[in-house]
Amino acid sequence: MARVAIYIARHLCTAPRGRKEADALAAAGHDVTVHGQWWDPQLIERDRALMQNRPWCFRPFADHRPGSGIRALRWWFYRLQCRAARELFLRTRAKFSPLLGYGVPALLRHARKERADLTIAHSEGSLWAINKLRAEGHRVGVDFEDWFSQDLPADKRRHRPVAWLEELEAAALRTCVYLTAPSLAVANAMQRAYGGSAPSVIYNTISSEHHATSPRESGPARLHWFSQTIGPGRGLENLFSALPDVSGDWTLHLRGEDPQRHGQHLLSTLPEGLRDHVEFLPTVSPGELTESTARFDVGLALEPSTSRNNDLTVSNKLFQYLHSGLAIIASATTGHREILEQVPEAGFVVPINDPSALATAINRLISDATQLGNARSAALAAAANFDQARQLDHYAALAARALAT
Repeated sequence: MARVAIYIARHLCTAPRGRKEADALAAAGHDVTVHGQWWDPQLIERDRALMQNRPWCFRPFADHRPGSGIRALRWWFYRLQCRAARELFLRTRAKFSPLLGYGVPALLRHARKERADLTIAHSEGSLWAINKLRAEGHRVGVDFEDWFSQDLPADKRRHRPVAWLEELEAAALRTCVYLTAPSLAVANAMQRAYGGSAPSVIYNTISSEHHATSPRESGPARLHWFSQTIGPGRGLENLFSALPDVSGDWTLHLRGEDPQRHGQHLLSTLPEGLRDHVEFLPTVSPGELTESTARFDVGLALEPSTSRNNDLTVSNKLFQYLHSGLAIIASATTGHREILEQVPEAGFVVPINDPSALATAINRLISDATQLGNARSAALAAAANFDQARQLDHYAALAARALAT
């Protein structure tokens, strides 16, 4: 048994890859601890619910829950650190670790005290921390949940330390003993860019115990989209442009938090007669997501490929739709094509930002009950091929090789 520390740098309920990795490495017999941060009381309750009956534990390296005293002071200090680091970078290009996230220096101090046999980074800040740990002789790895340096559109990267992140990523590929990525497209592109070892591919799949499907109900065809947040840059503008050309009887259900009321803006772009076809739903816990998603017919994964990372990764929602037995309509990103080329019967890939093509694909599915049913059945059958259990041995082998190094 080895001690494995996984640093996600956020709430546990928002880190499905970290949870899956912890499940797999604990099943392989290791003593696993996941470390993140706490700041939202509602998400903390979800974190605690997720920890029930887990063979590993979650311990935040920083607790910022609202309240008086040291927690409130620390949260204020971490935010001030980030703001100051960002301003200095914009003015002087100076690089300080808080530029990479809240509490990054605290994360490094925590990881040094943990002295795990294997420390695995899942965020930009923890990528910097494991670079320090590696230089001190620690055994470290990285799960590239995203290609960090290639994230965000070009017009929003002015404040990003892109060159610094590229240095950290290149160092990881050349020297880390444990590397994973969410798609073959990401793994191959990173190796072409940096040399070193290509990360092993671990898809954002779900355990077979969470498979669910609901029989097709009479009534309108039910279109579904979900994310943590309803906001711009997620393909929803393209969807709402397509809806006036969708024929037949349909409803659209959007699930996600909407702090900026972007959903109401989208609704205002529709003709009045279509607005009551759209329903906004609150987020649910990860344990409820598969069953709640299975109530719908067609899942929409419409990422607009606004960055290289966005193009190469596979949307988590695509795998969720497979496991919930929904027909799928996905934007033609490289990552989406990587999956749907393996299961073409499950739905359609449509050109990015093409409302006419999107409306046509929706109409083809919802106008033919037989085709819709076949697509749903194909999605659920494909879910078995992408089952999380198939990847447990892969995680175990990667860890065994890393721990023997």
